[in-house]
This record gives sequence, structure tokens and C-alpha cells, in this order.
Amino acid sequence: MNAPARPRPKTVITAHANADFDALAAMIAASRLYPDAVLIFPGSQEKNLRNFYIQSTTYLFNFKSFKDIDPVDVELLVIVDTRQKSRVTHVQPLLDKPGIRIHVYDHHPDTEEDVHAEHSLVKDWGSTTTIIIHELMARGLEPSVEEATVLGLGIFEDTGSFTFNSTTPEDFSAAAWLRQHGMDLGVISDLLARDMSSEQIRILSELIDSAKTHDFHGIEVTIAEVSTEEFISDFAYLVHKFIDMENVRVMFALGRMADRIHIVARSRASDVNVGFICSFFGGGGHGYAASATVKDKTLSQVRDELLALLYSHINPQITAASLMSKPPKVIESNRSMADAAELMTRFGLKAVAVVAPNSMRCVGLLEHRTADKAVAHGLSRVPLAEYMLADYLSLPPEATLHQVMEIVIGKRQRFLPVVEAEQVVGIITRTDLVNLLVEESARIPETLLPDPKRDRNIRPVMRTRLPGSILALLEQAGMLAKELGYKIYAVGGFVRDILLARPNLDIDLVVEGDGIRFAHQLAKARQGRVKEHQKFKTAVVVFPDGQRIDVATARLEYYEYPTALPTVELSSIKMDLYRRDFTVNALALNLSPGHFGQLMDFFGAQRDIKERTIRVLHSLSFVEDPTRILRAVRFEQRFNFRIDGQTLRLIKNAVQLNLFAKLSGSRLAHELQLILNEENVLDCLNRLQELKLLAAIHPQLNLDADRLRVLMELRKVHDWYTLLYLEPAANTWHLYMLGLTMGTERDELEHICRRLRFTDRELREFLTLRDQLGEALSKLMNWHEAQSNMSDIYFTLDPLPVEGVLFLMARSRREVMRKNISQYLTRLRSQELLIDGSDLKELGLQSGPDFARILRKVRAAAIDSPPATREKQLELARKLLATLRQHPEDAAPRRGRKSGRH
Repeated sequence: MNAPARPRPKTVITAHANADFDALAAMIAASRLYPDAVLIFPGSQEKNLRNFYIQSTTYLFNFKSFKDIDPVDVELLVIVDTRQKSRVTHVQPLLDKPGIRIHVYDHHPDTEEDVHAEHSLVKDWGSTTTIIIHELMARGLEPSVEEATVLGLGIFEDTGSFTFNSTTPEDFSAAAWLRQHGMDLGVISDLLARDMSSEQIRILSELIDSAKTHDFHGIEVTIAEVSTEEFISDFAYLVHKFIDMENVRVMFALGRMADRIHIVARSRASDVNVGFICSFFGGGGHGYAASATVKDKTLSQVRDELLALLYSHINPQITAASLMSKPPKVIESNRSMADAAELMTRFGLKAVAVVAPNSMRCVGLLEHRTADKAVAHGLSRVPLAEYMLADYLSLPPEATLHQVMEIVIGKRQRFLPVVEAEQVVGIITRTDLVNLLVEESARIPETLLPDPKRDRNIRPVMRTRLPGSILALLEQAGMLAKELGYKIYAVGGFVRDILLARPNLDIDLVVEGDGIRFAHQLAKARQGRVKEHQKFKTAVVVFPDGQRIDVATARLEYYEYPTALPTVELSSIKMDLYRRDFTVNALALNLSPGHFGQLMDFFGAQRDIKERTIRVLHSLSFVEDPTRILRAVRFEQRFNFRIDGQTLRLIKNAVQLNLFAKLSGSRLAHELQLILNEENVLDCLNRLQELKLLAAIHPQLNLDADRLRVLMELRKVHDWYTLLYLEPAANTWHLYMLGLTMGTERDELEHICRRLRFTDRELREFLTLRDQLGEALSKLMNWHEAQSNMSDIYFTLDPLPVEGVLFLMARSRREVMRKNISQYLTRLRSQELLIDGSDLKELGLQSGPDFARILRKVRAAAIDSPPATREKQLELARKLLATLRQHPEDAAPRRGRKSGRH
């Protein structure tokens, strides 16, 4: 028997997860506005609502489960009583559907994650049901008695039977209209006024016993707690009972139920927006009623964070204006780095606000240490606008304490301009904020702490993403370090790729101690060998299975001048990480016993990984080492991240300063080789072109249309060749260099190669290859299928290395030629002659150039007229030898003609 076909509605109506009566009623009311719609009920935690829904609503209205419909034909999604994407995940396939139209009806405040809707009806009324009822009234759509009762239930619940301060005249008029159409108050009274079970009485008693009232600047807030291993289905109802019994104005009830903390909040005070508070716990609601569910925290942690949030939220007298220092010290953006360093030294400032010339309009921030480093690098006269932080946050004077903490603590911006009418009127520093919090004995909300998971342990993640042998190696390294009295960490890309779930066994270890001594101990324990570099206090340990590990002593690098190699000083792990190129690489993984797997994240790497951002650690990073720019592009394209705005501006500044010209060619070539070996090599090259970095390396390196076409084809033919597992492997570096330098004159090509520090041998071979390619290309262009033989292709391509052959394949626009070249690579190149020189000697041929002539003709015949047996090849050799004996003058090389391979 065939299963019934799923409904294929064009319109679907739904509400938020854990629906209440207002959500249910609003859906039913909306079904009158959209009569052909299917209603998708999202589920509810309220036991009473579930019972009512199951017993009555299913039979009266067109409710379905999402799995019961076919979303293919849905064109319109109607969402009621919410706009937040996170609260309607049960219809996620519809939210993700291209071209889906969305209508929303809601009475909650705006949030950052609100869906984009073509029609939005949002009013600050007591219930969403009220909003839709007024639409029904305007259109003359009258409800049935059953509908009027359900709709009335939604209004009564969300207005607290018209006792909440959020109740509006519109709620009363909607209820009056429903009463006119038969709304049954007895049914509503029975549903809302329930007898309590003994278990509910016990939980309510526990809430009353635990309740504590806190005074926040004259506003009393009650916090009550309950703990149970079972889910409390009517927790919100019990909170309402508590409020009615104790006459509480602001209430936060915390219920630990198994492994989660449920928060129910109610407020009758206009100064306390419980929806705002609950949003920090991942919940939502409005100013007078809200809720949230918290995972992975204890009851005491949630309570402490709630107290901190309440303190910062209920503090109207502490504003940015009361915190700031004024008048602010500023410097104009056209002044030099030396001027900025001198100003900050004179006044003892750690940072200064940068303003536009002849104004107080803030355009950036500059830290003292950045100015000092710029001066040390000989950039004293550079305008400070080049290295100021242009991507910063500011606040108006009336901003709240919580907003200040969000930026200074949450966003880690140590220096906060206070701006009024686009003019900077004051400055708040991190020291200012810390002093206030100490004086007030205030808590900082945990949600604002930068990188709350900075020190999280990822050992379980390591177990799933690393081979057992590597995990055992890291554990052994940790134990050896402990025996030596050292601390040891895995750092950099290896740690980054564990978090990204990307394979990477290129392990870098940093030792707080003597790195070289540790390397020798590790090598001894695992029968390896050590290559040490005393100058840099680093070593490489090579194990019998070929695994290599780089070991470094924790160090702080500084650069004596731009583009110089680093000078090394001993330092701590934090300072060692600070020398890294980007935040995503500034991660350390503690390997010490007792702390194995503890992640050290001082600079927001996890945040940037989550936000898929490449960000430098400080403004002079590219000045110190411009090759980091090429790495930024490489990482951006490899991980599908984006270079952040400030980092992008610093890249453009480095190009303008022509810093690449001061770099050694070998360092440039190394980074360029790494890029050309990337999987997304074309995306990398296009990005380099966009940022004018190819021209910065050398003016002749430019992606015109012809080069771009050939590079795209090179990628295809290289992938094709690689998948065939043919030998020898292609040298990717030379292959793409042929594409990048295509069309350059010979002397220009030589200049590019010398800039990239090709050795004399590499230069000679590359220039010879270019000359050979020119000759080969000329021959291939004159090849015609009707007049030429495949052996001509063979003898044209055979003198070339595989990179040259692949280049010609990509260069050719003729499909027949590309097929012929592929035939050469896959078949002809490996096809061996069945005779050799010894056979010719047996035929009586003396050593000399005739050997090569005869073998060449035998090979040509084998290629052009297959199949050929050894006997046929010997027979042809005899005929050719006889001809030579009859006409010996044909054996002598002709004047002006080259002999041998071309």
C-alpha cells in the first residue's frame, strides 16, 4: 500500500520553539489572514499548553509537523510571535530556501538576528495575538466561538490577565471584540487557573525559601533558585505564582534541571529590561517577560553572571560622560610618527586619539608602542595615519556602563573615544574602567570577557583529530619537559588546524627552557637525530619513521630594521606567540602533564577562526616582515577566510612604501613557491593581482588576459597529470613560473629570475627551457593532422622536461593538439623501442651518428604505424642500413643543420 503524498502547501505558518499560548493563538489568528496555509506547531515545554493543543487544537485547525509537508513548493513563510532565526530552527530548510518570501507578526524588540522579511508588522503591544486580531477587525474577518476562545487565551496569558504594565488599550479592545464573538471566559479561567500538584507545591516552596532580594541603586530584584534532576514542565507558571504571592516587582528564577539552567524572568519595573538581560544568556523576550536556557555552566556561575549583568544594567547614573577624562589629548592625522611618540612620552599616555586636521573629528587611535617601534624602524617622518587603528569603536556621552564594558573588556579595545556630534569630547581607558569596578566591588559579566574559552582543554578534540602515534609523541614530549623542569607547548598552524579539523602533522614545539637540550633528550628517547641552530636557539628532531618536529626556545623576536632577519631574546610563551604573523597562528597547546591539551589563546585566535578572519597582531607586522603579506593571502584563500579591514589597509601601506624591494629574492621566492603549491593557486594569484602584490614583487609579473587563461589551463592539466600518477612529478614552481612570465622578453625573464635568486644553474636551465618552448611552439603551430605524423609530436616534445610539455598543452588552443600532447604523456613517452644499438652492431653498423638516425626512423615508424614487432623493427633497420650503404653521402650531416635532439 502506497504512503499518502505529503501536503505541498504554498504558505506555511509557524511560531517560536517552546511555544506559549500567545504563539499558538497568533498562529491560528494568522490562518484567517492566510486561509490556504498549513500551520507548523513547533512544540512546547508547558505541560498545560501541550495537553490543550493535543486534545483540542489538532482537531480544529490545520496543524501539521514539518516532516509531514513537502517544502519544495512552499513560497511564503509566515512567522508569528518572534523574528529571531535561532527560535525557528524547526523550519530551517525554508529559511535557507532561495527566493522564499517571509512575513512576520511580532511584539518583541528588535534583535541583530531578526530575519529579513518582505512584510513586517511589529507593534509594542501586550501580545502578538492582539496585533493580528486588529488586522482581522480591519478586514471584517469574524472568528468562530472556538477561535475567539483560543485567541483570547493568548491575550490573557501574555498580559497576565491584563495586569502587566505592558498591557495596552489595543489589548483590551481586542479582547472586547473576541467577547462579542463568543470568547468563553470559563475555558480560559480553567486553563490559566490550575490546581497545583504536590510536586509543584514542593518546587514553589523551594523557590520561596531560596529567594534573595538585592538592591541595585534603589531597585529591588529577587533571585530564586531550584535544583532537580527532572524537567519542570510548568516552571514559568510557578514563577507567576511566586510573583503573585510575594508581590515581587522584578524576578529572576533559576532552575537547574539535569544538565541545564533554565531562567524565567519577569519585570514590572520600567528600569529593568529582562529581555535585554536574558539575551546575554542566549535567550530572548521583551522588557517585562523573558527566558533563557544555559548549557555547560553551574547554577552558581549563572547566578554570579546574572548579578554582574544586573549591576551594569541597573546603573543609570554611571555613563560614559561620568567615566571619561576630558579634555582629551589628541593629535592630527597628518602629523608624523615621531610627533606622536613625543606627545605620548611627554604626557605619559599609552595611546592617543587621532583627529582630522584642524578639527576634533576622531579618525583613529594610535598606541604608544606602535609609534615607538615605527621610530625605531626609521619611519619617524611617516604620517601617523598610515599606522593608526582606523577600525575602532566609540560611544556617545550618554552610553551606559555596560556599553563601555562591552567595548573595553568584550572587544579588548583599551582606549575608547567618547564622541558627541562627531567631535571627540573625552577618553575612557581600560585603567579608568578597572578603577571604577574595583571601587564599586562590581563583577564583570562573563559574557563580556574576551575569549571566555581561552584556556579551555581540547584533549578530547585531539583524540578524535590526531593519529594515536602523534598523540603519544606529544604526551611523551610533555613528560620529558617536566623531567627537565621545563614547560612545553605545541604552537602555530598545527594547533590552528586541530581546531579547523584539517590534517596537519607539521609540529612546532616551543620550550620555556633550553630548547636545544630538550631536542637532544627527545631524540635520544625515540632514537632520532638532531639538527641544531645555536644562533636561533632552535633544533629539528628527525625520527626513524621520517617524522620531523621543530623545537624552539620560547623567544621574542625584534627586527633591527624593516625586512631584517630577527634578533632573538629569551622570553615567555605569551611573548613568543606575540611575534607570530596572525592571530589565528598565535595559539599554544600545553603539553605538560596535568595540563595536557590546555589551549592558550592570548590574542583572540579562536574568535578570528570562528569569524573566519585573517588579522595581524600589530600595526608594524608587515613593516618588520613583508613576506607576511604573501602568507596572509595564502591563508585567506586556503581557509576561505577574509583579510580584515585594518590588515588590508596595512598591506596597501606596505606596497606604497615599496617594502618588497628591500626583501631578499630568496625569501620572496620561498613564499611564492608556497603559494604556487596551494590547492587554490588561481585564487591566490588573483588576490595578489588585486592587491598589486605581483607587481610589487617584480613589475613584469602581471596577470593579463592571456596569462590568466594559460594559468587556468595549467591548473587543469597539472591536476590531470597528477591524478595519472605518472613519473616524473611536475615541478609546480617552474610550471607556474612559466605561466606567470609568459610573453616576457628574454632579458626581462633573466631579470625576474635573478630578482628571485635563481642559482646560475637554475637560471641557465630555465632560460634554455624558454628557448626550447619557443622552438617547440613554432613546430606545433605548423603541425597539421592531414599532412603530419604523430612522430613529429614525439620528437618535438621529447627533449622537454615534463613542465615544458604541460605548459605547451595548456598554451595550445587547438583541441586536437591537446589530445596529441596528452597521448604523448600517457603512451608515447613511455613506449620503448624493441631494438637498440647492440642490434645495429650485429647488423654490421659501425659506431657513429648513423646509430641515432636509424633508431629515430625506427621509432617514428613504431609511432606512426603500430603495432610493430621486434622482427619488423629489425627488418626496417636492415633496409635503412642498406640504403645508407648504397648512398653513403646521405649519412653525412648537412651544413647548417643541427644534429641530435632538439
